[in-house]
Amino acid sequence: MVRVLVVEDENRQRDVCVRALSRHGLEVVAEATAEAGLARIEKERFDALVTDLLLPSMSGIELLQRVQDLDEELGTIVVTGHGTLETAVEALRAGAHDYILKPLMYEELARKIDRLVEFKRATSENVQLRRALQERYSGQIIGYSDAMREVVVWAERAAATDATVLITGETGTGKQVVADAIHAMGPGANEPMLTVNVAALPENMVESELFGHERGAFTGAEKRRDGMLRATGRGTVFLDEIGELPLALQAKLLRALEAREILPVGSDRPVSFEARIVCATHRDLKERIKDGRFREDLYYRLNVLHIHIPPLRERAEDIPPLVHHLLDRLCRRQGRSQPVVSKDAMRAFCSYAWPGNVRELSNVLERALIVVEDDRLDLPQLPAEFRDADEPAGLALDEAVQGFERTHIAMVLRLCDGNRERAAAELDLSPATLYRKLDKLGLKGFLTGGPRG
Repeated sequence: MVRVLVVEDENRQRDVCVRALSRHGLEVVAEATAEAGLARIEKERFDALVTDLLLPSMSGIELLQRVQDLDEELGTIVVTGHGTLETAVEALRAGAHDYILKPLMYEELARKIDRLVEFKRATSENVQLRRALQERYSGQIIGYSDAMREVVVWAERAAATDATVLITGETGTGKQVVADAIHAMGPGANEPMLTVNVAALPENMVESELFGHERGAFTGAEKRRDGMLRATGRGTVFLDEIGELPLALQAKLLRALEAREILPVGSDRPVSFEARIVCATHRDLKERIKDGRFREDLYYRLNVLHIHIPPLRERAEDIPPLVHHLLDRLCRRQGRSQPVVSKDAMRAFCSYAWPGNVRELSNVLERALIVVEDDRLDLPQLPAEFRDADEPAGLALDEAVQGFERTHIAMVLRLCDGNRERAAAELDLSPATLYRKLDKLGLKGFLTGGPRG
């Protein structure tokens, strides 16, 4: 049911308005002052606010401005007399969505509320759709540790250029995720992103995949084909496991990157390409250079921007948000509700060394969902090595959760330029609750010139 808050200081008009809107099927709450209305908005959810502009102690304009800080999604309609129509225009500029003139026609007011609520819901759905698309294509870099925040910063910097990027990290740390994010945030986001796992292709196919070939260039080449570097246009070519590229092809890739042109197999005429190159490897390329298995000149050509993703065991504070993110994704895919993770299970996750990193975590959670009972994920649903794990010092669940909470709130405050009210709205908290958390987490003076805690 649509909930409406009416702020009107005249008792009779307030009572009539409540009765009329209630007959229309709306749930109506009424207050006589702006201060009382603000107190309601802090504690309760409303779909629309109807307020008179002439109120005691606080004007309707000031009320609108305060409401914007508390709940910018709340639809607002101002009530004004014919003689104060100019004030109604001022109210619209202050953030009101609509106005209605006195004497009130309650059928008209009800229609305005219906239209406003429908409009706000449609707008909210569009925002959610945009966020969903961004989630889908931005790669979802999840992590609030200092190391992962640095990864995000460098991914954003890389996205803003067409420079070659080298992503390193152990198997399963999420190198593909970071590559996806760089592409999605860059100017070529609307162009294709093509991926080739160098280690998974036979050596004689890698050159054709990257550079293309002419008809008849080799047995089975029945028609001409553009390679990935040309077919991608101004998009991104992601070369995974670049450390496995054969030496002969390393020389050809180096020439292609330096000249921004390629020589298709079977052709004697080079052709230009515009794609940006992102590479990844779990190998230590400097060691492979020493062993003669990787060209030093190609390494420096690829390593224009270097992003290293730390292993999961070195950023245990990222494990709780990762667990919830991966569970949410798995449960959405399976069309089921997300289970509650017990403290013991989360403690075990934070204690485990994760040799397979995020990929292993995702696999463990997927297996656990098969046997989970009563929408609760607990130790019995986890493999034996998790049940036997010791809790390392400093990784108690409460500490991990508090560390995540502190980092997340600080990040939201930065995004809101230090505005506490906007940050509270983004965090879905009341301002009072946010202030208590800032005090508890040592963030009371954060971004306000005071101590940062």
